[in-house]
Amino acid sequence: MENVTLLMAFGGGLLSFFSPCVIPVIPSYVSFITGISFEELTGEQNRGKIMKATLKNSLFFIAGFSLIFILLGASSSFIGELFSQYQGSIRKVGGVLIAIMGLYIAGVFKIGLFSRDIRLHLRNKPAALFGSFVVGAAFGAGWTPCIGPVLGSILVYAGTAHSVASGVALLSAYALGLGIPFLITSLAINTAISFFRKMHRVMRVASVASGVLLVAAGIMLFTGTLDMLSRYASMI
Repeated sequence: MENVTLLMAFGGGLLSFFSPCVIPVIPSYVSFITGISFEELTGEQNRGKIMKATLKNSLFFIAGFSLIFILLGASSSFIGELFSQYQGSIRKVGGVLIAIMGLYIAGVFKIGLFSRDIRLHLRNKPAALFGSFVVGAAFGAGWTPCIGPVLGSILVYAGTAHSVASGVALLSAYALGLGIPFLITSLAINTAISFFRKMHRVMRVASVASGVLLVAAGIMLFTGTLDMLSRYASMI
């Protein structure tokens, strides 16, 4: 798998994490999967015990949504392989869809599908670490207004990939981009909250910039430039 597209997928995961409707709920997710109150998470008592519990539960949570994303990537690539004779058309349609999603993220227009939250809402977390895995899978199965366009764009590109392994690699990179900042945030939640409050001021600018990048990626996919760039990078 070409390094350029893997890097873009990883960046897509980072973008999903730092989106306006994901960051505010991160402390709630950390508290929910660990079973530790927000006051205890941000306090000074029992830090060693709390950090250990946070680390283990966060890793299982990340594993849960990573599995869902990887399965989606494999499915998209498998479907793309079934229609390999139409790869040229799929690539062009995919480029248009990615550009549309970029315009949505930039705020040019609204898309009703992405404004609906169809996540699985768990009122009670199942027991122990397996419960954190299940909550992570439920999180990954959500199609939220923030995650949907970016994840959808990567899945569209995965559908144009040359093999199921390529789709798995793409969505693994995406999950890594989403999982790393979640893990860092959960282990340093006080610092992260302070940073997020400052970052809130530039969220709109970041959304527009991200949308423009997606539009550019869609155009490159439509014209075949993205594949040529990836092949060139793999030769370096």
